[in-house]
Amino acid sequence: MIRVTHLLLLLLTPIFSGSSQEKLPVGKITTSWGEIYLSFDERTPTHRNSFIELAEAGYWDSLTFNRVIPDFVAQGGCPDTPAGFSDPEYLLEPEFHPDLKHVYGAVGAGRDDNPGKRSARCQFYIVHNKNGLHRLDGDYTVFGQVIQGMDIVDKIVHLDRDEKDEPLEAVNLKIEILYLDQLAIEKLKIRKPLL
Repeated sequence: MIRVTHLLLLLLTPIFSGSSQEKLPVGKITTSWGEIYLSFDERTPTHRNSFIELAEAGYWDSLTFNRVIPDFVAQGGCPDTPAGFSDPEYLLEPEFHPDLKHVYGAVGAGRDDNPGKRSARCQFYIVHNKNGLHRLDGDYTVFGQVIQGMDIVDKIVHLDRDEKDEPLEAVNLKIEILYLDQLAIEKLKIRKPLL
């Protein structure tokens, strides 16, 4: 009887724990070049929640990848202008974490040179350097990671661009938040890009 009870508990634990069915937010960036999927890190809740809130409000959908530099970043959101960084209501306190580094595919928050290293919630970037950009660690908040679509980022950063590194052909953003369980997220991570 004890063995049957233990076996029953083992079988039912995943059902009642809910961990395998927990839905996590995943960012889906749709561009004319393809789709990019982002995971968000729970250790940077303010930045994660801000990005999700703006996506669900449709904020990003009127903007573009406006600064693209091979082996550096693809930056999206509001352009680098004083107006984009001047309103304190739209600035986020830094959330640096020693384990969150500027590795290939890391998603970070843009900012100007303010001494408090506060992020502009209206701007994000994706690291395109395969060796990472570790000189940015501890200066810019990393809040996510591309889990699929770095081949799309690669196409975007290699577009013809002007002297301000803005693509000559606009790369419009449409960003939505999907709520997926861990199995669906793992499938996204291993799905082969279309060639």
